[in-house]
Amino acid sequence: MRRFAALYAQLDRTASTLAKREAIATYLHDAPPADAAWAVYVLGGGKLRRLATTTEMRTAAQQATGFADWLIDASYQHVGDLAEAVALLLPPGDASLADTPLHVWMDDWLPALGKLDPPARLTQLQAWWQALSVEQTFLLNKLLTGALRVGVSRRLVVQALAQWSQLPTDLVAHRLSGDWQPHAAALATLAEPPTDDEHLSDRPYPFFLASPLEQAVETLGERAEWLAEWKWDGIRAQLMRRGGEARLWSRGEERLDGRFPELESAAAALPFDGVLDGEILAWNAAGHLPRAFTALQKRIGKLKPGAKLLADTPVRFMAYDLLEHDGEDLRQQPLHARRERLADLLREVSPALMLSPALPATDWPALADEREQSRARQTEGLMLKKLDSPYRVGRKRGDWWKWKVEPYTLDAVLIYAQLGHGRRAGLYTDYTFGVWDRGHLVPVAKAYSGLDDAEIATLDQWIRSHTLERFGPVRSVEQVHVFELAYEAIQRSSRHKSGVAVRFPRILRWRTDLAIRDADKLDDLRRLAMD
Repeated sequence: MRRFAALYAQLDRTASTLAKREAIATYLHDAPPADAAWAVYVLGGGKLRRLATTTEMRTAAQQATGFADWLIDASYQHVGDLAEAVALLLPPGDASLADTPLHVWMDDWLPALGKLDPPARLTQLQAWWQALSVEQTFLLNKLLTGALRVGVSRRLVVQALAQWSQLPTDLVAHRLSGDWQPHAAALATLAEPPTDDEHLSDRPYPFFLASPLEQAVETLGERAEWLAEWKWDGIRAQLMRRGGEARLWSRGEERLDGRFPELESAAAALPFDGVLDGEILAWNAAGHLPRAFTALQKRIGKLKPGAKLLADTPVRFMAYDLLEHDGEDLRQQPLHARRERLADLLREVSPALMLSPALPATDWPALADEREQSRARQTEGLMLKKLDSPYRVGRKRGDWWKWKVEPYTLDAVLIYAQLGHGRRAGLYTDYTFGVWDRGHLVPVAKAYSGLDDAEIATLDQWIRSHTLERFGPVRSVEQVHVFELAYEAIQRSSRHKSGVAVRFPRILRWRTDLAIRDADKLDDLRRLAMD
């Protein structure tokens, strides 16, 4: 625990990517393999089970310190992180458990905590706090709450592993993909020499991700050098068939077994083995077009969809790349060759498996005209892919671009504000916005991003001096400021007071030129809402 807590603190103190990579690589060299495996798992974004609720953490801290509840809540609001606030409030422990290996905590002690009844869980938690330093208690609390964010991306962990193992990053990324388990033997496997059949594992290939196109499209060169496709609004996935068995992997490297049985059946019936990269889409068979993502949401959470749901919301797999065919890894072949082979393979198969169509526009202005039809086709814009590009790993700029249409916008009034978390703790950065409904402002969206540091500081000062009421950490403010919000879609929702849910809202700009009477009306949003 001592060594990993020191690493976690070191990562938290620096914004340097190089320093973080060096720190992780050094830890991997020095730590016992079983501990290092767990470090790779948690830093790389592995899912941690939540073993203590915020209520339990507050109660345990109150009992351990004797502080009033309001003081603990105020400290949490000021610090912005409950795990850190509790660690700072507690008296320093004697660190008698500091040298207990990380894997003992993760494999034995923490799972056992989850099996205790609530009173015994609080007692055990307080005993651990008394036996750890402030730094180690902070780490323990983060592990217990399942929120171990420290500014380290999965790619950074892969780079550190590549430095430690002296292997290519793409190979390490593939070995770490899928359902990788944190054990010493699994860590050793990451560093083994590559084999000829390396790619034939049950793991998904690391996904190649496009970058947003922020320059004029004409700067990409000749139109004929690029494949243009619709940017589908679905679930990015890899469809894998080996030995007659089909598997679906999401971009988050989650197995989707049983959730889309029609796609698994179609893949199992293919006359070849292979791995296809594409998008799962809710489909309108009558209109030969995808449906909105909101329709697909009905199926995402269903592990075993029933007959009615399968009939009401059919899905298709829109394939746009072939990564493997009959055991051959095709990722280093040029895109045009992979696509030609994919088109041949999908010519006589189930309609549930479709080839993403190439747009025929011969020049950039004509393609820009096509892009204007994106929303009518339930897509997000266009994908532009260099025809001679290999299938890379991660978000490497230059070969694949996403040319999205401009988002929808609305003008709304700031009505509530809340303190941020983490590095924004102590500043009011979480905002709730409302629109007009019969003479009153009704909340419709929350947004946390879009303002620069200077605007945040100015708004924070204004919020503090123009608060009307307080509801715990939330403040209602004078209804003065109008903001332009961007969003992707609006859907009807019985869970929201307004009757609508705004998808992916974010702040575009502070509209100091508008009065609150100029904000949008709820009736207008309802007319735009999709079922």
